Amino acid sequence: MEDDFIIEAQNITVRYGELTVLEDVNFKIRRGEIFVIVGGSGCGKSTLLRQLIGLEVPTEGQILIEGENLSEASQDDSSSIMKKFGILFQSNGLFASMTIGENVKLALDSNTSLDEETADRIIDIKLNSVGLINYKNFYPSEISGGMQKRAALARAMALDPDILFFDEPSSGLDPLTASALDKLIIELNAGLNTTMVIITHDLASILTISHRVLMLDKSVKGVITEGKPEELLNMKENELVYNFFNRIPMEG
Repeated sequence: MEDDFIIEAQNITVRYGELTVLEDVNFKIRRGEIFVIVGGSGCGKSTLLRQLIGLEVPTEGQILIEGENLSEASQDDSSSIMKKFGILFQSNGLFASMTIGENVKLALDSNTSLDEETADRIIDIKLNSVGLINYKNFYPSEISGGMQKRAALARAMALDPDILFFDEPSSGLDPLTASALDKLIIELNAGLNTTMVIITHDLASILTISHRVLMLDKSVKGVITEGKPEELLNMKENELVYNFFNRIPMEG
């Protein structure tokens, strides 16, 4: 639905001591969309992600997940809300001593009481969805960086989350591998209708996968624009936005 918002950031301000990183940030994310957050170094992308996934509580404001206030929830309630999340970290976060299948199973063991047969069937489904069913018994060191990203994605999807968060998913990947990951993200979004929130600086990915883009800037400690990628690409009235999306270096 047009106004079916699954995430709402309301008046988010984040301070560390006397340093204000984000100030009065507001936006909404629709269910099922690929929402990309971009901006230059130091603009607060990673800080905002930590608020969205509940790793930090904003100094002011609140994060609503399907109407539930994550920022003010009790520990039990926040844990319940966060079970709706799957997270693909920049470093992948795979355990080197575990096989790919065991890494995916870890998410199931930590959050469910499924029997071995059922868990194994789910593992196969998730690995198959990212094209890694034949690598179930491989260790992370035995597969490529792109395959490690996909394995981490399979683990993030193990509990069928409503929302998937990605922190720089194409980081460290060559252009062809990054493009293949973009294609997989689009396919999974279309097939599962999972809401995807992606932090990235990869312009090719931004233009390929995003339904809407939120751009942060350090100078305003918050949002400078929001819209469809093609709108931002042609936003000549805003020099900062236009230069970012057209790779034009800022003078000075």
